[in-house]
Order: sequence, then structure tokens, then C-alpha cells
Amino acid sequence: MRRLLIANRGEIARRIIRTAHRMGMATVAVYSDADAEALHVQEAGSAVALGGTLSADSYLRIDKLLAAARAAGADAVHPGYGFLSENADFAQAVLDAGLIWVGPPPAAIRALGNKASAKELSLARKVPCLPGYQGADQSDARFGAEAERIGYPVMVKATAGGGGRGMRLVLEPSQLQAALASARSEALSSFGSDELLVERALLSPRHVEVQVFADAHGHCIHLGERDCSVQRRHQKLVEESPSPAVNADLRERMGACAVALAQAAGYVGAGTVEFLVELPSSPAGAAEPASPGRRRSAPSGGSEPHAVGSVGANFYLMEMNTRLQVEHPVTEAVTGLDLVEWQLRVAQGEALPLRQEEVVFRGHAIEVRLCAEDDNFAPHAGRVQHFIEPGHARFDHALQAGGEVTPFYDSMLGKLIVHAATRDEAISRLVAALDGTQVLGLPTNRAFLAACLGHQVFRAGLALIPFLAEHGDSIRASLQEQQAQVLLPAVLGLHFGDGAAQSLPCPFGKTLRVLHGEQVFAVRVTETGQGRLEVSVGSAQHAASCVRVGPGQMRVTVDGLGSMVQACRVSDGRWHVQVGAIDVWLQDASFEPAAGTSSGSQAMELKAPFNGKVIAVKVAAGASVKRGDTLLVIESMKLEHAVCATRDAIVATVAVQPGQQTAPGQVLLRFEA
Repeated sequence: MRRLLIANRGEIARRIIRTAHRMGMATVAVYSDADAEALHVQEAGSAVALGGTLSADSYLRIDKLLAAARAAGADAVHPGYGFLSENADFAQAVLDAGLIWVGPPPAAIRALGNKASAKELSLARKVPCLPGYQGADQSDARFGAEAERIGYPVMVKATAGGGGRGMRLVLEPSQLQAALASARSEALSSFGSDELLVERALLSPRHVEVQVFADAHGHCIHLGERDCSVQRRHQKLVEESPSPAVNADLRERMGACAVALAQAAGYVGAGTVEFLVELPSSPAGAAEPASPGRRRSAPSGGSEPHAVGSVGANFYLMEMNTRLQVEHPVTEAVTGLDLVEWQLRVAQGEALPLRQEEVVFRGHAIEVRLCAEDDNFAPHAGRVQHFIEPGHARFDHALQAGGEVTPFYDSMLGKLIVHAATRDEAISRLVAALDGTQVLGLPTNRAFLAACLGHQVFRAGLALIPFLAEHGDSIRASLQEQQAQVLLPAVLGLHFGDGAAQSLPCPFGKTLRVLHGEQVFAVRVTETGQGRLEVSVGSAQHAASCVRVGPGQMRVTVDGLGSMVQACRVSDGRWHVQVGAIDVWLQDASFEPAAGTSSGSQAMELKAPFNGKVIAVKVAAGASVKRGDTLLVIESMKLEHAVCATRDAIVATVAVQPGQQTAPGQVLLRFEA
């Protein structure tokens, strides 16, 4: 293998480039029109333009990717994850072109990449599976009958792809038809197939997956488990290894099943077998065991403490991902291995470098996914105005100041990974890394992730898949309280960020008004010279000072308490400010009354919350709607989002139609007065 083409983009392309260069391989990047200035393009040895902006016109075009490989003289192709990484036709086309495919054989992808066929293969090998239906009859009537047979609640799943797309939880029969229609639409858009399956739903399980690796010589091993239970919309946010709920016995049983499934399909390369783990009720106040500092992959028993609830646990196959996982760095951290290097060596015909008993796990690793989304998980596009990455943490990303985050691809910006001797230490170090990260210009889930890690349920090792459904609102409320507490230094840092407060004293006070959420925050400021300020907020009086540290950065002290404030203007009158570890979004409200809220015109209009494409309009002019009714469905960053009525109203006009692109703040429809 001399020249490797990476058929992907972003952080995973950069990740593969790093290992390939270390191994002495030349690299070839590919890019869409939207990614012409991306970091992976700059870091590869050469790059080939694919054209187009949408995935369907670039990264999903097999013909363009093969043409790029020929033009660049590549002799191998690595698909990364996402896009065509689990597409058997692409794998076959690469092989037919005489190139090395860095992935499993096409037959294995077909057998395991489809959830229905993987389930059938698993049942034949006695791998535990949930009761369900995966068959040729895809009619609503058949799914309805099978759901009744299985018993509610059930989970509707797309048989192709992954990442939580095309998955819908159905609690009762009345919800099934809408869930089938929505899952089909999202699956067809994401994977090109609307085939579904249905199976019994577990409402409070853990999501635990096992990393497997196989070579072309018949050897297959597992590299331990990852716990991925903290999720939103069936997409992972936090991943860790080892799982706080898996002991040595459960690890050995799950690992054996994962290896058996891979071998049954003739697997080669890196893959992940995902399980739902159903734990017996834990005793009240159960404590998390300390992470073992060093342990072998299949200990003889007895030496590892039992994790919370792992005794008597049942596990069931979810699916097998026939590719490298987003969360592979946590496995690399606890094993000390480079999984991309293993992929490249196995693809060249080399044997696995380790036997199962030689795999050693050390300490605890945790990864979080930094995404361009707000606290309600709505994705956002925009320009990165300011970026500082944290120290003392691995940060796999493709961010750069001035770079554009487009609406055409996934919302994930990067992954922060830490490794420590114990789980508690890993959590603390990762929170510190998140606090030290600065990404200004568009909303991110940075502060939300830190709050999740610090939550007592997660800290105790007790977070299950419903964690965010149960605790998300309280986490958001806590973040809102923290934002309110830093509004004063945020406003002072914003208005005096150019060093104006360093000037001579001014006897005339001035009122600063900003809109935070729907509330106007008013501050009366008098400059007394040398950066000192006298500040009034309502009847409260404060002594403050502002010292400019760098571009847009201030040291703001209020009543003796200092904070670092970084501010950047996103648009006219709109600012993104980070005070310490807290993000605050402020809008100029100079002409708003002091006690005002959002303007009346906003209440008469429904505006797009983010970039996207309208895929369904559920109402027409004249329709009466209730608060919470779905009015439109917008697809953004590969997910469908329902836009709902914020109050009871009558629709006056609909300003968009299916297929139309939307921008943040664009009017979607208007209500009658």
C-alpha cells in the first residue's frame, strides 16, 4: 500500500491521514465544493475535487471517488465512517478497480450491515436478540400485526445504516403509523433504502458495544467494551471504556458473542457489535466500583469488582457496524493501540499483532462529541469566529477560526478524549478540557456536555439510555441559571472589549441594554477612569473593572470577582460571549424598553431555527393549530426536525414549500392577529 485515498471528510479524514503519514504512506483527500478550504484537504499529500455541495453529489458518488483514485494514482481506499463506509457496492467497486479496500469483504458488509440479515445470522449462532419482525412484507398492516404479537412498546428501525437515523420508539398502537412514515422518510434520505424492522423496545437499558478485529487468516479478537448510554435522538454523546456496568464475566460473554458473529460472517478488519444491556434493579445507593488500573481481556475471574447492576444482566444484539466507529479513540486509549494502523495492516494481508490473552486494558477513557447544536439539540450552521482547543486532552476535530460549518453534513465538530487511572479522574479532566475549549460564532453543546459529566447520576455510573430524557430539562435549567449569573460581566466585556474603559473618566452615565433569550437586561454604567466602572442593575450597585487582554478578550472584575470574557460579533447586533466556561448569546436591545421581551412581530411569525431543507408542510392558510402541533418538518445535518406551534393560533400564510432551503431567522409562516 503506497498511496491511500480517504473517501471521507472532516476529523476522521484528518485522523486517518495522521496514521498513514506516520506509516510512510502518501495520502489523497477528496472534497466537495463546500470543503475546498477544509483542514483535511490542506493536510493530505494531494487532493481531488469531487464537485457539488450535497453528499449525494460528492461523498456518496462512487463514480467520482473511483475517478479520483485513478487520477491520483491511489492503490488503496479507506472509507472512514459514515457516507459509503458500510456500502457493499462501493467496497466491491473498489476491489473490481484493482484497489485495496480498507474494510471488511463486501459479503460481510451485506450480511452484517443490514440489521435484518444480521439479526437472522445472530439467531442462527445463538447470539441473544430481542423478539421482532424483519421480513419482506413492509406494509403498515403487517407491522401493526407484528407489533401486537411482540407487545408494546416497540422500536421501529431502518434496516440499513446507523447513527440512530430511521429509529422511532412506539409506545402504543396509535403512534405506529406516523412512526413508520417518519422512519421510512429519514431512512430513505440517509441510506437510500426505506426498509424497516420492528422489535420489542427496552425502555431503560444500557447501550454497550464491543470492538472486534479480524484478519484474513481466520483470527478474530475483541478489544473490550464501550458504554454509549448517554444519547440524544438515538445518537451518542458520551462514550467510555470500560463500562461502569460490565464486570469480567459479562465482558467475556459479550466478547465471545461479538467474535462469534464476526466469524460467522467471514469478517475482516475493524467492526463493532452493539448490544442493549438490561440490568436487574440496583440496590438504592449502590456505589460505583473503582476502575481497575490494569487488567487482561479475559481474566480468570474473581479479581475484578462487580460493576453496578452487572450481576445477572441480560444483553441483546442491536446491530453490527461494519466500519471504524466514531468512538474508537476510547478503545485506543485503554489498550494503547492504533486501530487505524491495524486496519491498514490487516488490509494488506498482515495477521493481527496480538492474541486475545495478550490484550491489556489500562485505566479509564471517556469521549464526548462536540456538536454544532443548541441546548435543545437543534443543529446549527455558521462560521467559527474564534477557536481555542483545550490542553491536556486529545481533540480529534476539523475546526479552524474562520471556517464554515455548513448544513450539508453531520453536526459533529469534533471529539474530546481523556484517559486517566480512574473513572472519577477521567471525568474531572474531561470537564476541565471542555471548560477550556472556546468555539465562538455558532451554538455548541460544550457546556451541556460538561453538565452531563458532572451530573450525580452519571458520576455514580448509573446513566441509562433515558438519561437525557429524564434529566435534560434540569440540566438545561441549570445552564440557564449559570448564564443569568454571568450576564453582568458578559455585557461589560462585550461593550468595553475594545479597551474603551481604559480611557479618562466620564461624568455621564449610559444605559446598556441587551436581549438574553426573551428578557431585556439593562445596566447603567459610569466610567471613573483607568478601566474602573460604577454599575447599577436595578437597585443594586456594583464596582467593576475591565482590562483588555487580547482581541475580543477582557478580564472583567465585578465586586472583586474576576472572569475572563471572550466576545465575538456573529452579525449586526448579535454577539456570542463566553464567560469562563459559560456561553451567553446576546442581542443589541438599545431600542427595547427596559422591561420588554421579544417583539410582538415575533409572536405573529414562525421562523426557521436553523439552516435546513423543508421536507413537509403539515398546515395550510386558515388552519387552526394548538400549541405543540407539528407545523413543518425540516431536515438539517442528516436529521429530521419537527417545527411546532408555540401557541394556539390560526395560520394566516405559509411562506415556504417542500424542497425549499431555509436559513436561520427566515419566516416559515405567519399567524393571524
